[in-house]
Amino acid sequence: MSYLLNLVYLIALCLASPWLLYNAIRKGKYRQGWGAKFLGRVPLRSRERPGIWLHAVSVGEVNLLQPLLAAIENRHPDWECVISTTTRTGYELARRKYAPRSVFYCPLDFSWAVRNALRRIQPRLLVLVELELWPNLIRGAKRAGIPVAIVNGRLSESSGRGYQRIGFLVKRLIASIDLLAVQNEEYAQRFRQLGASPWQLQVTGSLKFDGIDQDRGNPATQELAALAGITDQETVFLAGSTQYPEEQIALAVFQKMAKDYPQLRLILVPRHPERFAEVATLLDQQAADWQLRSELGPAATKPPSRILLVDAMGELAAWWGTARIAFVGGSLGKRGGQNMIEPAGYGAAVCFGPHTHNFRDIVEMLLHREAAVVVHDEVELQAFVQQCLDDPTACQQLGARAQQLVASQDGATERTLQLLESLNRF
Repeated sequence: MSYLLNLVYLIALCLASPWLLYNAIRKGKYRQGWGAKFLGRVPLRSRERPGIWLHAVSVGEVNLLQPLLAAIENRHPDWECVISTTTRTGYELARRKYAPRSVFYCPLDFSWAVRNALRRIQPRLLVLVELELWPNLIRGAKRAGIPVAIVNGRLSESSGRGYQRIGFLVKRLIASIDLLAVQNEEYAQRFRQLGASPWQLQVTGSLKFDGIDQDRGNPATQELAALAGITDQETVFLAGSTQYPEEQIALAVFQKMAKDYPQLRLILVPRHPERFAEVATLLDQQAADWQLRSELGPAATKPPSRILLVDAMGELAAWWGTARIAFVGGSLGKRGGQNMIEPAGYGAAVCFGPHTHNFRDIVEMLLHREAAVVVHDEVELQAFVQQCLDDPTACQQLGARAQQLVASQDGATERTLQLLESLNRF
């Protein structure tokens, strides 16, 4: 089987080589990690401590590793965690977040590359985040006596149908996995349809929900609210992680409503710092009175404005705690949306655009619980904000359902760690 897979992979690689070469030359992609990818030349591990190999495909999976990684190392400081990724963005993020731990590109699923990587790392446990069914990697680990776990597992309806078409192959692969720790019962049922056994499956909840602040009284939020002069009588409409043209849309909504709703304030938090100046120019052109976050403080020369542009990085999580109405950006364009769990955790009335494929599972849960609203354009965003202002009870109930959902998912990290400990052969 390994030889046949190698042949299939090589044929696919040859067919894709013009596209790969073009992207390497023109866009700088796929230039790194060739030794690791094709030959399994990953960093050698000292083997002085028991090792865990954690694989996270890209940025989203790398980010959600954080609470699990912290929990593992807090409880088992003698375990050494090494991290692999597939994409360049995931690799660069992992290097920044998890240094000085070993971070490397995961070998492609060629049998020789996988075999060499396993020999160099010699892990006692292989942990795959969400869904990475690479036959040679999984079977190579099993042949070496290494338990394999999937954590934060998810399986969409479309992926489930696709795997069922090759069910006879997938069933054998699933049988090689020691633990399938999945986010919810719906995903568990799809894995059962692929042949997963009861002893393999555990529903843990989603790691994405752990560590989410649900207390608006936290010091960071309170400090920012005081800095901006936000009072209990005001209603903050916050548009966060925004990208072009979402700031303009949020501003237009605010300006149409500002006169009739004097308690309304607008906070804009662009996703990328390089756009701070662009949004500032927009406000200069279209708003009579606004402030920069960097202008707030004891030295401020004017009273708080109703429009605030946050030109600082790393504060959005705390700023969400000031919001009663939240629009999560990156969702009106084609960028796939941004994290809506943080405003949901604070109990804000959450809305976002229709393009949220980066957070599909979270969106499905929120919409299923009637804990968020999808808006398709400026008109619908204005209608949502107005409804929240006209019916504060309904607004609070929407936020409460979101907060309850986040609370119900808490604890996934601890449950996952306990399951990994049960595989312990250390």
